[in-house]
Amino acid sequence: MPKITILPHPEICPKGAEFEIQEDESLCEAALRNGIKIEHACELSCACTTCHCIVREGFESLDEASEIEEDMLDKAWGLESTSRLSCQVFTNSKDLTVELPKYTINQVSEEG
Repeated sequence: MPKITILPHPEICPKGAEFEIQEDESLCEAALRNGIKIEHACELSCACTTCHCIVREGFESLDEASEIEEDMLDKAWGLESTSRLSCQVFTNSKDLTVELPKYTINQVSEEG
């Protein structure tokens, strides 16, 4: 199974994280399963940008983003050329290194 490395994030995972992603599981689902609380205001339906991530290694191994994902990414804070919505990232058996942006445009956090 491919390995996902999440770079350290001051609030979400200060020490970073490393875990395996299962077949047919999105990056966001795998992160959530491993205790990484990525925001996902639209419940993983590609209707917001709260799960925005930047793929630092392995980007070229991913399928291209859909037109819907590209349209949503245009609204993301801190957009980079290797930005993706983690709810739409499915690996092709390659390891990924991912950075979570410091901010999202979510007005309300899922945390209570």
